[in-house]
Amino acid sequence: MSREVYMDHAATTYMKEEVIEEMKPYLTDYFGNPSSIYKISRKTKMAIDESRMRIAHAINANAEEIYFTAGGSEADNWALKGVALANKNKGNHIITTAIEHHAILHSCEYLEKLGFEITYLPVDEFGIVKVEDVKNAITNKTILVSIMFANNEIGSIQPIEAIGSICRDKGIIFHTDGVQAVGSIPIDVKKMNIDLLSMASHKFYGPKGIGALYMRKGIKVDNLIHGGAQERAKRAGTENVMGIVGMGKAIELAEKNMKEERRRLTYLRDKMIKELLNIPKTKLNGAEGENRLPGNINVSFDLVDGDTLLMLLDSEGICASSGSACSAGALEPSHVLMAIGLNKDLAKGSLRLTLGYKTTEEDVEYVVNIIKEAVNKIRDNKKKWQ
Repeated sequence: MSREVYMDHAATTYMKEEVIEEMKPYLTDYFGNPSSIYKISRKTKMAIDESRMRIAHAINANAEEIYFTAGGSEADNWALKGVALANKNKGNHIITTAIEHHAILHSCEYLEKLGFEITYLPVDEFGIVKVEDVKNAITNKTILVSIMFANNEIGSIQPIEAIGSICRDKGIIFHTDGVQAVGSIPIDVKKMNIDLLSMASHKFYGPKGIGALYMRKGIKVDNLIHGGAQERAKRAGTENVMGIVGMGKAIELAEKNMKEERRRLTYLRDKMIKELLNIPKTKLNGAEGENRLPGNINVSFDLVDGDTLLMLLDSEGICASSGSACSAGALEPSHVLMAIGLNKDLAKGSLRLTLGYKTTEEDVEYVVNIIKEAVNKIRDNKKKWQ
């Protein structure tokens, strides 16, 4: 008999009960517009301020440097387009990598149409960009470097502090897409010389539709959304109070439990990787050890179609992914896997499993056994038709 096992936490997470409870009053009793002056509106304004402080504390920022958005994609778009347009008098060159989330890559493509020059740096076989490559790519026209903290598909963690140090020394704005990293691994924006950091609540057991952009004080960024004077006149729109409250509570819980949860997930991750690599013709994609997100596993099976594998897993109650959720159903193989040197067939035979708060050792064993059966079944069927 099959069981339900969710192993796609990089795509999204459920909301923890404590988060839901904290949000409830702002769905019913305290529904006032934070811009109004009466009591229930003052209550919502105070709740926003409290969440802003919680988020700032989690990344060692100041509360006034946190700006709420509708999610990680908006934060990425705002960081790139906002910095580019506000600083175009200083230069038109932006540096990023070939394995960024599409919110970054598509924003770069848009900026190229406006006359900006983009350098897409390669990564090594583990999905790590070389610090020296970043340094060598900088010119006197470079205004922004945007490199993700940790990859959403293969879990590789970039040398953010070293890159941030180079950018700070050269007076170049440094943005990092921290959507997969925030709430999972320690981040100190001051120590790491980060100027802008994107985050999304639903990646760490908060509500969907709410995110934030950390913006270091003094960084010049144009508005992405115009209208009212919300978010200190930088991002118009009536605030998503219940979402903001949920995000604040979720990041507080994540910070409180991070050390123990990192240890637990790292153990389960390594156990699962070891057992999956016992399957013949299987390859681990991404970095190992401390250079990989605690709950991320990405493997490729030779002679296996990833979509067929996902359907077989789904029939056994297992939720997984063959890449990022944003590119699910795409005909082309993952740009991340191609960038680390996989051929198309191996890239299309990839499976991403991302563990979370409720994942148990029994879940890991169950999923590994089902994967072994499914891989063998697909390969046997392939042989019959050859």
